[in-house]
Amino acid sequence: MLITISGPPGSGKSTVAAFLATELGYEHVSGGDIFRALADERGYTLAEFNELAEEDESVDRDLDAQLRETARERDDLVLESRLAGWMAGEYADLKFWLDAPLDVRAERIAEREEKPVDVARRETAERERSEKQRYEEYYGIDFDDRSIYDLAVNTARWGEAAVPRLVLDAVEAYDPERDEGETPVENVRYEF
Repeated sequence: MLITISGPPGSGKSTVAAFLATELGYEHVSGGDIFRALADERGYTLAEFNELAEEDESVDRDLDAQLRETARERDDLVLESRLAGWMAGEYADLKFWLDAPLDVRAERIAEREEKPVDVARRETAERERSEKQRYEEYYGIDFDDRSIYDLAVNTARWGEAAVPRLVLDAVEAYDPERDEGETPVENVRYEF
């Protein structure tokens, strides 16, 4: 089975994806880890690398092509990134969307990255605006469209331990024999 975990920064994607991968015995591939590694490798902060991606579309396209190829070629995998559901498209068995209010996510990011909450909030809001614009421009993706996801969870409503269990329960309850059909991922321009 190929499972995608998507959502904005600070929504809990990495926590849930790592938990699922461990519980299911699947591999975990994170687009965020790949993006951060590329930024570090090239000597950029995450914010600087995101700015570079605004000017050099090959940054996003290389990452997204890798996500799409991974989804096409592999199974028994938890694929995690903001666009995992969109990039995996028809290859995904289950697609999950995680989210939380910006203030909650900013606090999580501030704690994780050891920075002031107001700085995390400002950087996160700018990063989201930038990425949303690029996804529309590059691929025709409306990032606010949640119709492709099988389950959307507001991670601020449950504790850190409960959300991964909630998603795992959904995976374990899934019966392909009773599946009446997924929502297709349409009108995406996979042009890398």
